[in-house]
Amino acid sequence: RGLGDVYKRQLLQSKRGKEVKTMGDTNDGAVRDAKKLGLPKVLILGLQHMFAMFGATILVPILVSGYFADACGEPLTRGLTVSVTLFCAGFGTLLFHVCSKFKVPAFLGSSFAFLGGFSTVANLDTGKFADMAANDKVAYACGGVVAAGALYLVMALIIKLVGVNRVMRFLPPVVTGPIIICIGLSLAPSAISNASTNWWLAVIALAVIIIFNIWGKGMFKIIPILMGVLISYVAAVIMNAAGLTNPDGSAIIAFESVKSASFFGVPQFQFAKFDLTSILVMAPIAIAAMMEHVGDMSAISATVGKNFIQDPGLHRTLVGDGLATAFAGAIGGPANTTYGENTGVLELSKVYDPMVVRLAAVFAIVLSFIPKFAAVISTMPSAIIGGVSFMLYGMISAIGVRNVVENKVDLTRSRNLIIAGVIFVCGLGFSKGITFTIGETSITLTALAIAAIAGILLNAILPGNDYQFGVNPDGDQSRGVFVKSKE
Repeated sequence: RGLGDVYKRQLLQSKRGKEVKTMGDTNDGAVRDAKKLGLPKVLILGLQHMFAMFGATILVPILVSGYFADACGEPLTRGLTVSVTLFCAGFGTLLFHVCSKFKVPAFLGSSFAFLGGFSTVANLDTGKFADMAANDKVAYACGGVVAAGALYLVMALIIKLVGVNRVMRFLPPVVTGPIIICIGLSLAPSAISNASTNWWLAVIALAVIIIFNIWGKGMFKIIPILMGVLISYVAAVIMNAAGLTNPDGSAIIAFESVKSASFFGVPQFQFAKFDLTSILVMAPIAIAAMMEHVGDMSAISATVGKNFIQDPGLHRTLVGDGLATAFAGAIGGPANTTYGENTGVLELSKVYDPMVVRLAAVFAIVLSFIPKFAAVISTMPSAIIGGVSFMLYGMISAIGVRNVVENKVDLTRSRNLIIAGVIFVCGLGFSKGITFTIGETSITLTALAIAAIAGILLNAILPGNDYQFGVNPDGDQSRGVFVKSKE
């Protein structure tokens, strides 16, 4: 049965005074208590979530290291390394789960929204930043990340004081639905870029995922992502051994980094440093990240079929995300954010137990102390990541479409059409964001931040906002704002 029927049944049973079971197997085919699957299957599911986040998470430190190497003429040796990033992702995810009462199956990985800020700090060449070493510069950038995390806490306090019901009136389905769609579509160029390095591998990864998701039996049906990664990686190894190369002539897999990596090593942490200039560069980016957080919480809630915005509450999830971001910045890591890739895994696997995501976080922490193993995984061809991303990013956008459809958003109304249209153009059109200067500081708002701000403002200004929180449970539950009847 559909999720709407499940909630109707819950309402009827609650009226009769009966307890509704929400764990284990449900009529919607979801698994909410992974322990029933057995330890071996749970471990494999945790690995699947780790593989889903791994490629994007380690890409951020790789890109940031490039920014500082180009600007300062030297590579980073502390902070913003792959090992530090994996540790911050794993520990930040566990911290988020503590703050959200262990209820939300979200994984926190590296945020791409802050890349522009890191690039700006890397190229600062005035005042104290003139002739500053790369590692010192990145420490100041991480200080700005700490300040950005603090802004999450401010927003969480506002929601706690004002109430989520009033806040959600400014985030109706006509706003959140298109934003979620943009989150998925904005990632699409990344999937194409990665896949284009070797289309054969990308197609193999995508085909395996589709085959196991549609025709898989038993355990194989709920681990299509992991099977796609493993089978396509084996194919890459075979192709590499046969002497085949990527279309550009480069090797399909390069194992040099594996040979030089040690089996055990403590991540090279670096404490953050603080300066108003770097704070003004990095902190405002939190506006974008917070808007993405709201969309991600709606997407996860829609996927799982539970009201995480109401319980444990948007203020708690913001606190978790903010503390994870501040902690990461404090020890030299990138800002964290809830990961859409893992939301896609939830949609495909139908295993919604947050314990599985926490297990993935533990795996990430363990990997951060094993440079050799991390180096092996980092040899995964980008084409495989691209093939997997085809499915994951598409799932995110599809969830946004479902939000609009199930909430019966009337796009024949000019008001709704204008809001949705502006969000789409802003979210997909401002590929490089908008950069403006306050004083001598350059600040960049990403496309998703612009889209979210524009949508929220238009919804508040244009007359005819008839959305009422909790009136339509069948539609609200699809975007994470399901509210039981008071009767």
